[in-house]
Amino acid sequence: MKTFHLTINQKSYEIEAEPDMPLLWAIRDMAGLTGTKFGCGMGLCGACTIHIDGNPARACLTTMGSVNADQQITTIEGISEKADHPVQKAWVELQVPQCGYCQSGQIMTAIALLKSKPNPTDEEIDETMSGNICRCGTYKRIREAIHSAAKMSV
Repeated sequence: MKTFHLTINQKSYEIEAEPDMPLLWAIRDMAGLTGTKFGCGMGLCGACTIHIDGNPARACLTTMGSVNADQQITTIEGISEKADHPVQKAWVELQVPQCGYCQSGQIMTAIALLKSKPNPTDEEIDETMSGNICRCGTYKRIREAIHSAAKMSV
């Protein structure tokens, strides 16, 4: 066991864990931030997508030993205090979620996309979002919501 000093959503945490433990378990079980979901455990579905220093990362594949105290970890809970981020607003306006399980990962990936490409094409959206699986098939609404959020951000 080792003590890790993490900054999650701008709050400091000291977490005792093995270096090979997935960051996902520290976020959910030790920090109590359950918005980040466990999906496949292999980084294939995107349900566990978080941001590390603003870049999307799969929390199920990121080990405790690979994150340092200087890095900023952001989960869905850290995106905005009032759920008023343009992507979150677009998700609500266009009623994107169906079951909702994958949506925190979808939103985190969409936010990273818009940060790097403020006005993405359909092809850029589809390519970026292809690593996030929605079992309910709301892909068309996801694409529409990303376009809508891009307009709000301008």
